[in-house]
Amino acid sequence: MSAAPETPTATAPSKANTQAAHDLTRWRHAHRFTSPRAAAERGTRQVLWLTLLTMVGEIVAGWWFNSLAVLADGLHMSSHALAIGLAALAYAAARRYADDPRFAFGTWKIEILASYTSALALLGVALAMLWSAGERLLAPQPIRYGEALLVAVIGLAVNLLCALILERAGDAGHGHAHHGHDHAHAHADSHPHSHTHPHTHEHAAGHDLNLRAAHIHVLTDALTSLLAIAALAGGWWLGWDWLDPACAVLGGVLVGLWAKNLLRDSGRILLDREMDHPIVAEIHALVAELPGRSEITDLHVWRVGSGSYACALALLTHDPGLTAQSVRTALAIHDEVAHLTVEIQRCPDCPQARN
Repeated sequence: MSAAPETPTATAPSKANTQAAHDLTRWRHAHRFTSPRAAAERGTRQVLWLTLLTMVGEIVAGWWFNSLAVLADGLHMSSHALAIGLAALAYAAARRYADDPRFAFGTWKIEILASYTSALALLGVALAMLWSAGERLLAPQPIRYGEALLVAVIGLAVNLLCALILERAGDAGHGHAHHGHDHAHAHADSHPHSHTHPHTHEHAAGHDLNLRAAHIHVLTDALTSLLAIAALAGGWWLGWDWLDPACAVLGGVLVGLWAKNLLRDSGRILLDREMDHPIVAEIHALVAELPGRSEITDLHVWRVGSGSYACALALLTHDPGLTAQSVRTALAIHDEVAHLTVEIQRCPDCPQARN
């Protein structure tokens, strides 16, 4: 009597296969859209220490020699020391929390928040300069030209050194590349997902608003010292006492204009108000060239790094063959788009959609 054939039984998947099936490591990615700024962070720290040492030296000297001019300049430098310290703190915080998942698009905007705060401090400096100039015009006071000139020359030398340090820090970060992650998500019947990892490039020196804010504070101090030297020299040698408040007014106006531009640039990024950027028009132009009369129904573009943008794009298409991958390929010429999400919407009135 022959044995009955055995019924095949399903083999349970092994533990290794189960883990492999649920391993999403190769699909996940970091949200670092800006390359490390070690040079900028190091430069701002060096400038901070120089500013603090000069500030303390002037305050002590002003108190010891009973010179209001020296003391006032030392106290004036404290506002710039605070702003430069804020810039250095922003770099450190952005680096420390770079891999913190609570930051959906990375920590770069910590630096932008610091630059915005520095711009507000610059506005305060400009108003203080104008206020001081008004007081001097209404109630002229005797000036101790010798001591004031010495302080102005020392301040100018320190600020020129600080400006050189920050300039070199910006040059060191110029043109560094980082690895961006470009994602195309197609929301259609099959919900295909495409992930690629192109290289994106940024120009840190031209777009690092945090470093630019620190640089402007240093240049503000240098400008103040330079104008003070001119005003004090004219007042001491030519008797033109009006030069001191006049130069203060000129300096206050220039600092106010710098602060306004910095507020505009950093505020625009913080509010994601960049839909008038040229890249938006270029995305529209590229989509218009896609087959099947594709039209943009929703578009969001915002900055996530110095030279990196995120883009969420929804398309209505009449082409049944259009995929997220083909859209990603069309937009690949823009390597500054570091994070791309594409939603494909099929036209319900097309014959292909009804079939």
